[in-house]
Amino acid sequence: MAELNKAEIRAQLIAEIAKTEKLIQEYSELTKPVEPENAIGRISRMDAINNKSVTEATLRKAKDKLEKLKFALSKVDDDDFGLCVKCKKSIPLGRILIMPQALTCVSCSH
Repeated sequence: MAELNKAEIRAQLIAEIAKTEKLIQEYSELTKPVEPENAIGRISRMDAINNKSVTEATLRKAKDKLEKLKFALSKVDDDDFGLCVKCKKSIPLGRILIMPQALTCVSCSH
């Protein structure tokens, strides 16, 4: 993979890591315990608890993505970076830029 492409990929990874870390902070705020208040009714409280569960699942996915992004960033300079771990063919640059944590080409990901 050309050095220019690696620099572009590194920049994309760093930007995506920053974006994901910001989202994790926001999701963490939204997953705080739902306080029983007199101001909201029973149904509204159940909705708030359900929304909290959905946000917690999203938070787990964001943390998983962040871990994969950091792993990809640590591997950018490796000789085999950008090669599919299954078929060893080159992963298209577009896929790497859209999903930098992807370790497989489109064909092998199915």
